[in-house]
Amino acid sequence: FITGIAGQDGSYLTELLLSKDYEVHGIIRWDSIFTTERIDHVYQDPHVNGIRLFLHYGDLTDSGNLEKLIHQIKPDEIYHLGAMSHVRVSFDMPEYTANTDALGTLRILEAIKNSDLPIKFYMAASSEMFGSSPPPQNEHTPFHPRSPYACAKVFSHDITRMYREAYNMFCVNGILYNHESPRRGATFVTKKITRAVARIKAGLDKKIYLGNLEAKRDWGFTPEYVEAMHVLLQQEKPDDFVVATGETHSVREFLEEAFQYAGLGDWKPYVEFDARYLRPAEVEVLVGDATKAKEKLNWQPKIKFKELVRVMLDADFRALGLTPPGEGDRILKEVFPNRWWKND
Repeated sequence: FITGIAGQDGSYLTELLLSKDYEVHGIIRWDSIFTTERIDHVYQDPHVNGIRLFLHYGDLTDSGNLEKLIHQIKPDEIYHLGAMSHVRVSFDMPEYTANTDALGTLRILEAIKNSDLPIKFYMAASSEMFGSSPPPQNEHTPFHPRSPYACAKVFSHDITRMYREAYNMFCVNGILYNHESPRRGATFVTKKITRAVARIKAGLDKKIYLGNLEAKRDWGFTPEYVEAMHVLLQQEKPDDFVVATGETHSVREFLEEAFQYAGLGDWKPYVEFDARYLRPAEVEVLVGDATKAKEKLNWQPKIKFKELVRVMLDADFRALGLTPPGEGDRILKEVFPNRWWKND
């Protein structure tokens, strides 16, 4: 059972689990327009026999609905990815963020506890919880959140651990650092850059508007991070893990890499500053120490910063009907010869 199934992470996780012969159920919010484009290529009509993907209407603010769904589905594993996940927007919607991201986790944990089912629970924690704590950050680094989103995630992390200890439930936190892909939402800075670069190359745009170019992040490739989610729930005992590349790069570096790869040269003539994209409280540097994941889960990333930029740009070129430079596609074929996800 996946919350946030229609998001970037949820869509890749769905494909990973289907490739492992899981029956997958996901919760989606009702809307007057379809918001499931990331999973449309694996969705099947519910009237077809033998399907293994099922979608249910619901919301993380509705505890009765969550209780009902868990009672009906009786899942073996729950991956809780659903959230109001845009850090900058969380400053504009702090109450909604807390209700969805913090109390939403509590509602699911209570539903699991009340079900008396041996459900394994994964909670999508975030590197943003570390905030201004000095890098590199690991599982023992104190949290110092700098946004409503990060504060809500700290609550979710701690309440997940509390339920594990108080009720002997199989609950884990995956403290995932920034992870990107061609499916990243267009309002997130990495996708905003690669999409704009492709549009500039195609002659459709002339400028890209950004905020803080000096923020440094640890960026990885989403399919590898959802593999880590699955591995976390297959352990004998529940525990919490940082999942990261161990590298940090600034938004400025991302710009430089993207424009150079696209053959556009210097990025400066194309980029304008817009103060609306600044956060009231900035997180300057995030870089994860994933030693524990490497040693105990045998997990380490294959795609790092430069490869990630290339993969995302090749996809955005193709989306506009342009011939991509091709290095990103070559890297994927080399690193993932039998990749389990499609439609990028």
